[in-house]
Amino acid sequence: MSKRILIVDDAAFMRMMIKDILTKNGYDVVGEAADGAQAVEKYKEHHPDLVTMDITMPEMDGITALKEIKAINPNAKVIMCSAMGQQAMVIDAIQAGAKDFIVKPFQADRVIEAIHKTLS
Repeated sequence: MSKRILIVDDAAFMRMMIKDILTKNGYDVVGEAADGAQAVEKYKEHHPDLVTMDITMPEMDGITALKEIKAINPNAKVIMCSAMGQQAMVIDAIQAGAKDFIVKPFQADRVIEAIHKTLS
């Protein structure tokens, strides 16, 4: 059975890019969210195997959403997506329980490597 992934990013273009990479590599994208609050709701709804989470978003940022998802399921697997220059936020995310992080602009092989490593 293919692994089920939730994509969270406020930029529709970024969600589309990640979705394209994932579906081409046999992953099942079960949902998309444009902010952290939506991410928490979609997580409760779909119980995905993994979440890709943008750090900087309106409404609720990725680190807050990560903490809420971890409160729902301490074993949740979340990979943070960050732009260059967000190192301090990436460290906060890892301390909050993120499994890995990928840097924008996305490179398909790095995205797949991070997801494979996190799921195995």
